[in-house]
Amino acid sequence: MNVSLLYFEGCPSWHEADDRLRQALDATGHVDTTIKYVLVSTPEEAERLQFRGSPTVLVDDVDLFAEPNSAVGLACRLYRTEDGRRAGSPTLEQLINALS
Repeated sequence: MNVSLLYFEGCPSWHEADDRLRQALDATGHVDTTIKYVLVSTPEEAERLQFRGSPTVLVDDVDLFAEPNSAVGLACRLYRTEDGRRAGSPTLEQLINALS
């Protein structure tokens, strides 16, 4: 399994997403999985990578939380949590479910 965490410099949420992603990988038995970090710096890179905001988690090049018609670009990404709130990164439970 190839796991990537895409982010842009200055994103306040990507470190939290990284911590939760590591925990989720451990919880789902993927302890030895390496996370590839991808710094997205330009609008052209965002377009090429179909970057829907920071942070973005890809597994085997698939965005685990892609929503139809979401914009591509250098922006902070919001995730709807289980309780309906918006957060700057997926919850641990969401990541575990997506990886299972």
